[in-house]
Amino acid sequence: MSAQVEKAVLAGGCFWGMQDLVRKQPGVTATRVGYSGGDVPNATYRNHGDHAEAIEILFDPSVTTYRDILEFFFQIHDPTTRDRQGNDIGRSYRSAIYYADEQQRATAVETIADVQASGLWPGDVVTELEPLGDFWQAEPEHQDYLERYPHGYTCHFPRPGWKLPRRTSA
Repeated sequence: MSAQVEKAVLAGGCFWGMQDLVRKQPGVTATRVGYSGGDVPNATYRNHGDHAEAIEILFDPSVTTYRDILEFFFQIHDPTTRDRQGNDIGRSYRSAIYYADEQQRATAVETIADVQASGLWPGDVVTELEPLGDFWQAEPEHQDYLERYPHGYTCHFPRPGWKLPRRTSA
């Protein structure tokens, strides 16, 4: 990635809803949905093994930070439900952060600790933290789904009460 564009890969349930909300954030330059964190090469909707439905986010770090992206991620999905978001149940719908480098890993660890320490969420954080591996782009019918079907299914929404404050000590 160039100095002007960074990448984040996140999983937090059905990728349609995440993409629709994340793409509208300041500094986000592109998004695509796909499958990550699993064991099947060339993953598809019908054959994605242990991959999670994920979103790849390209963003301009001079406008928004990786931390900002993660804070919004934790606001739009429930990181306290294991392998589930809303009516979607199974490993495909787990909460996960796939970090690209040590700096992203450290930021993710700190952000998860802040979410946990805040007491704002309804339970303990179960978000998985794994190194970024392959990202298999989902089929065309899944890309930009809620732009094409504005009243389509989603279980993602910003939760005003889940705006993360920063911890004062580590």
